[in-house]
Amino acid sequence: MNRPTTKPIPHLAVSPVALALLVLLGLLGLSASPARAADFETWTTANGMRVLFAPAPALPMLDIQLIFDAGSARDGGHGGLARMTNLALASGTTELDADSVAERFESVGAQFSTNSARDMAIVRLRTLTQPDWMETAVETFVSLLAAPAFPEDDLARTRRQTLQALQRERQEPGAVASKTFYRLAYGDHPYASHPLGTEQSVPALDGPLVRDFFQNHYTAQNAVLALTGDLSMDAARSLSRRIGSALPQGQRPAVLPAPELPSEPILEHIPFPSEQAHIFMGRPLLRMGDPDRFPLSVANHVFGGGGFTSRLFQDVRTDRGLAYSVSSHVQPMAAEGPFLITMQTGVHQAVEALTVLRDALAAFSNEGVTEEELAASKDNIIGRFPLGLASNSDIAATLGMIGFYDLAPDYLTTYTDHVAQVTREVAGDSLARRMKADRMVTVVVGGPDGLLKDLTDDL
Repeated sequence: MNRPTTKPIPHLAVSPVALALLVLLGLLGLSASPARAADFETWTTANGMRVLFAPAPALPMLDIQLIFDAGSARDGGHGGLARMTNLALASGTTELDADSVAERFESVGAQFSTNSARDMAIVRLRTLTQPDWMETAVETFVSLLAAPAFPEDDLARTRRQTLQALQRERQEPGAVASKTFYRLAYGDHPYASHPLGTEQSVPALDGPLVRDFFQNHYTAQNAVLALTGDLSMDAARSLSRRIGSALPQGQRPAVLPAPELPSEPILEHIPFPSEQAHIFMGRPLLRMGDPDRFPLSVANHVFGGGGFTSRLFQDVRTDRGLAYSVSSHVQPMAAEGPFLITMQTGVHQAVEALTVLRDALAAFSNEGVTEEELAASKDNIIGRFPLGLASNSDIAATLGMIGFYDLAPDYLTTYTDHVAQVTREVAGDSLARRMKADRMVTVVVGGPDGLLKDLTDDL
């Protein structure tokens, strides 16, 4: 299919003075006071789109994040479809090709981007609020939502690039380990599928599939709009109606089911010609809004999420020198997201490192955290919380998360209180009930076949 004909349209050239202003504003954005994140308003448009807005009059800028329940968990048997659709939004409209879209954004210094993951698909815009410039940026943004073209030549290029990315991943042991971990940990659950798709699924992602996915998932009822910037309340409401009215009508997809949790330990070794072994160990653990979220997140900060001060770093790297890097993460998602330990170690140390890691996790699950560890971790988490809201774009992203996961309206004002209220007893109880150190999925990529024979025999 040919690229749609571009109709000539007037657009503004950015003068040297304007370019200097954009650079200055970018620098100011690193230090100027952002919006007060807690002071946000929320409403639902007439066609069902939820909106969260935090006024930020200090800078003449606007950040928009439009989030859809349209991540790879919604691929529906067409691996990579969600990502393909998300990327293809920048390919133009029925009246503008991709180059014209890019030129319009560039002409007014606006920044447009898209992103997708397992849970969500995101469309972003940052623009100055000078009226003519903002109008050009918003008009282009809305046109991409209202009439995306999804031209075949652009889809073909994205398919080629995705296949190349999949080929590169086969040469990266960390990527191989991650993909294998999700496959084994999540089984038949939608989270098991790789967001990029597979070398078999990607060639079949054509225009009709992409258009159908867009019509069914990029709908007002399936969207959350986060706005942060120099707008009045009336202007924000007007903008939300304009964006919402550009979207198709439709329903939210069904809630994702809970994954089936591993009932026994799983260990898989993938031979790989590398000097390092990449280790992924974990299991599905938390969905966003889970009552155990704060106790488990604080406890994980003690175990492996606290950087240089964490138990894993001290025990595995500092004291024993067994790992180049080691850490643990808790990632709450729409369904149970993973608790995940990642480690890199020399191939010749892989068996010893895994043994130490298993022992450390068992002790952590059984014994919990000390009062001193707990106090230090809570202080660190509470102290760092404002840094996650240091810019207006950070605030827009956080508001989008609150809306997407339907978190409590007072989430921002009560977050540090929830952290402060975690006790050693509560954290220990959560670990005992949920961690299940003897039912972990472990993937090791690196070294020759038979590297982990002794550990496999111990299972």
